[in-house]
Amino acid sequence: MPFGAHESMETHEILMEKISCITHFNLYAQEVKNPQLMDMIVRHQQEEIRSYNEIVNYTHDYSGFAPIPPNTNIQGVSPQQIRYGLNNPPQFAPQADARFYDGEIATAMLLWHKNGARNCSWAALECADPNLRSMMLNSAATCMDQAYEVFLFMNEQGLYQVPTLKDHTAKTLLHRYQPAGQALQAQYGMQEMGSGVSGDGAQAYGNGTYGAAGGPGFYSPSVQGGHSMYGGGAAGQGQAQGQGAATI
Repeated sequence: MPFGAHESMETHEILMEKISCITHFNLYAQEVKNPQLMDMIVRHQQEEIRSYNEIVNYTHDYSGFAPIPPNTNIQGVSPQQIRYGLNNPPQFAPQADARFYDGEIATAMLLWHKNGARNCSWAALECADPNLRSMMLNSAATCMDQAYEVFLFMNEQGLYQVPTLKDHTAKTLLHRYQPAGQALQAQYGMQEMGSGVSGDGAQAYGNGTYGAAGGPGFYSPSVQGGHSMYGGGAAGQGQAQGQGAATI
């Protein structure tokens, strides 16, 4: 059973990108110092290798496709845990004697994952084979989750600062958009939808690994005083599965 021209070329591009990503992550693993970042590299590398092998095996013999299970720790994040605003952001410029350091490694990982998500999404749009399309969609979703996990790490460390608009400006911009009316929903057989606003915004995303109240801790104890970096309250000090409020 042949593949189409477009999906063959897009798959070729994705496989080249995955090989390059795996090679670069090997270099990052040799240079990284932060143990949490090292743990992330290992888990993301595992997902990348599995994804690469799945696509290669399928293009060789049309073997069955099983989606790659997620191996990221992004569950339970609440909006209140994200650090917004700029606080003396550093200046950047290319350097002649550049060396890998943890901030540069995290930035490179983030860019790899963002581009992987975009490219796999585009490749999925060019796929005729339903299984190959599913693989590309799975890869895109995986890259999105990996990118978000790297962002959370960088944001907590102050390496990724999120610029903001004035509060009234953001509200003026976004509150112009109103819910679809009852008549339009009824026209398409829809029940009226609520506003979707939770009574407790802090719990809108539930509890989980990034330390929403009562959620499990994320990593093993960090170098910062023995606290679980993303989830360590007093009850979770020194434990990989600590309980408590987040430090983000």
